[in-house]
Amino acid sequence: MKTDVEELTPTRVKLTVEVPFDELKPNLDKAYKEISQQVRIKGFRPGKVPAPLIDKYVGRGAVLQEAVNDALPELYGRAVEETEIFVLGQPEVEVTELDDGSQFAFTAEVDIRPKFEVPDYDGIEVVVDDAEVTDEQVDETVGNLRERFASLTTAERAVEEGDFVTVDLVAKVDGEEVEDASTTGYSYEVGSKSAIEGLDEALVGLSAGEDKTFTGTLVGGEHAGEEAEITVTVQSVKVKNLPDLDDEFAQLASEFDTIDELREDVRTRLGRQVKLQQLSEARDKALEALLEKIDIPLPEKVVEEEISRRNQQLEQQLQMAGMSKEDYLKDEEKSEEEFDTEVADAARLAVKGGFVLDQLAVQEELNVENEELSEYVVTQAMQMGVAPQQLAEYLTQNNQLPAIVSEVLRSKALNLVVEHVTIKDESGNVIDVEAVQRELNGETADAEAAEAADGAGAAGAAGAETAEAGEPAEETPAETAEAAAEEAPAADAKDDDAK
Repeated sequence: MKTDVEELTPTRVKLTVEVPFDELKPNLDKAYKEISQQVRIKGFRPGKVPAPLIDKYVGRGAVLQEAVNDALPELYGRAVEETEIFVLGQPEVEVTELDDGSQFAFTAEVDIRPKFEVPDYDGIEVVVDDAEVTDEQVDETVGNLRERFASLTTAERAVEEGDFVTVDLVAKVDGEEVEDASTTGYSYEVGSKSAIEGLDEALVGLSAGEDKTFTGTLVGGEHAGEEAEITVTVQSVKVKNLPDLDDEFAQLASEFDTIDELREDVRTRLGRQVKLQQLSEARDKALEALLEKIDIPLPEKVVEEEISRRNQQLEQQLQMAGMSKEDYLKDEEKSEEEFDTEVADAARLAVKGGFVLDQLAVQEELNVENEELSEYVVTQAMQMGVAPQQLAEYLTQNNQLPAIVSEVLRSKALNLVVEHVTIKDESGNVIDVEAVQRELNGETADAEAAEAADGAGAAGAAGAETAEAGEPAEETPAETAEAAAEEAPAADAKDDDAK
């Protein structure tokens, strides 16, 4: 087999592959066998039809086409391996010559990772936010906890903003009731603006038993986006009562005996959270600084796929939230053009970041050990709330381990950059990243991870013993947080009337 590579652009090549016809013999034999199973010729059982009869009744051309289709994936893979190019996505293949008994040739155009070297990254300096916990942040967190332990009591008065009401809703379009937009016994916090636009204004001033009709735009269902006449009827009005912030509340809401102990615990948890955020910011800014030193071309098709992925992800999130894209843009105070530009810029940056980290992993000869794969699976499983063994089996069955190896490699490459970068906070203090990580890892998360590690061993066993840096994954690196901040204990608001 002979393969030539023509560079169409710095990120796209054209492979021209010539194959001696005799290399297609196994594929031709397979094609005859499969066609023999399918055709029905009198006097011959399925699978026993001779090749000359298949040529006569089906046609030699059909057999050749079947053989070529079967051979192309393997031949293309060999061509890529022999030319040592890093391909991205699927190729555009064209058969250019098929001379029966003599020659077979095809071309394949495909995007590739650009060729470049990552420059020296010593001397980079980045500035991150101070890891400071203010009294206001502590007050806000304790206040949120207090809200969770609020109780509700019936109010014998008209609805005011902040009240909790139980209502019936009937929506009509052109005089016909819309069942999926109508409901009874719907609980709602007035002023939260978490339901259909216009509901909050309609409720204020109504008393139990009263109703009001207003016009609003439906956000979901068959009539999404249509104007509807909505009648809201108030069943009950309740007011929220917050508990006093005293020792009794601390004992109710936590394992602590005093409110001071609770506040101190909140401050500690917030401190851990801001340090995690600081480390995440340091990683992001270190990568940004490195990318600024590198100018490489990007395959437009890969960028377009990343833009499409991000748009689809946003659409799913908005759909789950019952929100339209128009409302989202309005809340963000962005035009469609501004939004598209931001998504495109972020997509290009993500693709570029993936290429740079992939190349850095190659240059530094980084690899991924089974232990690191297992650790990754354990961490992800803990964040997802599933068993490590269950996640490992899913990744193996869905052929996701190569993508995981790529993500771990990229993370290790970025860790290497962070180790060589000078990181300061806004106050001018140099941050010892390793010391901060040791401090954070000294908490219970490590013990939990170690205990669960045995369950993820299958993930490492399913992959290669040692995965080395090489061909990059087609997907850009996932934007995962370093860890999740621990939340204070919570409970739902209690209704005193239900006691």
